[in-house]
Amino acid sequence: MKNWIVSQIDKNEAKRIQNEYGLPPILAMLLQIRGITKREEVEDFLQNDSVIASPFEIKDMKKGADRILSAIDSGELICVYGDYDADGVTSTALLYSYLETACANVIYYIPSRETEGYGMNKGAIDKLAQKGVKLIVTVDNGISAVDEIDYANSLGIDTVITDHHQPTGKLPNAVAVIDMHRSDCQSKYKMLSGVGVAFKMVMALEGENCDVSSLLDNYSDLLCIGTVGDIVELKSENRVFVKRGLVNIQESDRVGINALVQTAGIAGKKITSGNVSFTLVPRINAVGRLGFSGKSVSLLLTEDETEAMEIAKQLNDDNTERKEIEQKILLMIDDMVKSRPEIMYDRVLVIDGEGWHQGVIGIVAARMKEYLGKPTIIITRDGAEAKGSGRSVEGFSLCDAIFACSDLLTHFGGHPMAAGLSLKSENIELFRKRINEYALQLENIPFNACNIDCKLNPSLINVQLVEPLAYLAPYGAGNPTPLIGLYKMTLSQITPLSQNKHLRLQFKRNDSTVTVMKFFTTQQEFPYQVGDMLDLAVTLDIIEYNGQRSVSIIAKDIKPSVLDTEKFLQSQRNYEDFKLGLKLRQSQIDDLLPSRDDFALLYVFLRKAGGYAYPIETLVHKLGYKLSVGKIRIILDAMSELSLVTVSEGVNSAQIRVSQVSQKVDLNSADTVIKLRGMQQ
Repeated sequence: MKNWIVSQIDKNEAKRIQNEYGLPPILAMLLQIRGITKREEVEDFLQNDSVIASPFEIKDMKKGADRILSAIDSGELICVYGDYDADGVTSTALLYSYLETACANVIYYIPSRETEGYGMNKGAIDKLAQKGVKLIVTVDNGISAVDEIDYANSLGIDTVITDHHQPTGKLPNAVAVIDMHRSDCQSKYKMLSGVGVAFKMVMALEGENCDVSSLLDNYSDLLCIGTVGDIVELKSENRVFVKRGLVNIQESDRVGINALVQTAGIAGKKITSGNVSFTLVPRINAVGRLGFSGKSVSLLLTEDETEAMEIAKQLNDDNTERKEIEQKILLMIDDMVKSRPEIMYDRVLVIDGEGWHQGVIGIVAARMKEYLGKPTIIITRDGAEAKGSGRSVEGFSLCDAIFACSDLLTHFGGHPMAAGLSLKSENIELFRKRINEYALQLENIPFNACNIDCKLNPSLINVQLVEPLAYLAPYGAGNPTPLIGLYKMTLSQITPLSQNKHLRLQFKRNDSTVTVMKFFTTQQEFPYQVGDMLDLAVTLDIIEYNGQRSVSIIAKDIKPSVLDTEKFLQSQRNYEDFKLGLKLRQSQIDDLLPSRDDFALLYVFLRKAGGYAYPIETLVHKLGYKLSVGKIRIILDAMSELSLVTVSEGVNSAQIRVSQVSQKVDLNSADTVIKLRGMQQ
């Protein structure tokens, strides 16, 4: 369950934007909601497809460009040193490709995620020194490589850093340190990805009067993939990169990208940021996660169609393998949760396992965060050493939380929403304890949110209303796909599709009827029934079939109309606080402590239903909102202790079985109830 939050609309300001710029009402409203209200902001957002600020606004850019140009002129061997994810791979391909066309003596190097880890390392520098490299240009890394760059200097190798990550302290002693997050960098736009910084370097190499539009024609496909892949905000320059790149990918003359599009199954379809994010980026990332990042760079650089197709097929196979590994880890975690439910009560979930593939644990952390609505860190143990990757909810800085435990870590870094770390396996439990102590000191960790842009009357939905939404694309971080709230909708029909993999739902409100798709949900997993009144968080799009255009409505989240999500989530947290042994306020105890009638209500329902096979949280709805979710969980704990029921709960499923009982039991004798009553003030 997520906390549903509807954006505040300033109707007067939206009306002003509509009138001043001649925009459709829904477009003006969404611009106002997203804070795009000034003329220059509106024009940049809706119209700009080529204006990029001078690269020389960025500190050290000229120094770095001059050193690279000197190396080109003198024939020194240059190495573009990249990273194994989509941003690092596209950064490498972009800068290497440009330098090759500039007749530079250039090679590239991608470290192995499995054996070398992120960023520069001394072993790689030794290899490059043996090849005769005289200049290393980093892309998407280098800002924290203080010792490694000192080592390169000792071998007579210069380094130019191009990076976009936050400095962690002392800057490396490189010829140039190009990173917008330097405290002394005055550049206006700071949110570039690694490939964006690499493109700025290409602009600098071209000089003050470079033809930006021509460079975008050549490189925006790579810029688009890397920018979307790194989940940086799609505003300002990043928006230009992706807008131009989507067109470029659609009409690409880069044989590797064409092969990737074909094997991904999106050839002939309109290329969107969603296609890039969910089909192209995972395939490029997959080889890096499984240890063969060089393949992705080769794919993006090759001009041989046969080679491109062979590599693209391998990336496709690797992505399938990655999904299988991910699913196996998720199933193992599900089993862990069923046997040790207490690991789910923490504010920050820290889950570890032996030998889990370190290239996949970040994706698993993201999945768990979505399932459970909590900051999550997944750790893989390899004997005495362990590595972790975490994902957070909006409003809780995971990197700050990890930094607060830095004395337990051998390596750490990241952003508020994502972070990585290394530590000794023996310190995992202490780390779990310490990071949760840090979290409990905060006033309140926000609940995972479902952010609704606006509510809409279903009778207004038509092609003409939805068409203007296309001007907001491309969507991504900082500019999400508009999420529309359809409230108090009565479910009138449920139709399973594609062998029960998806559902087609029909809803009515007054005289309006709408059809809504709910993907990746079976009829058995869907906890609602015909006649229920529900609220829907949906996306709207235009589809065309047999020459007819219509509106596609896709449900991203569904909740009962009468449910107060914040109150629901607070009740869940009250229960977790009880299970953690924290001191409860009287209001929390009142929310949790059941009466005899409460016990009877739930027990009779379970007996009549013959058990229950949906998530426990949905019992709130089934019981007509007479019991809070926290109270339901207390009752289930008590009935389990008294052998009235058995409960098995995994990550996103549950099974409650009712036991055969021949004699009466005293519900107040359950340890859970005794402990809770003892907390009353």
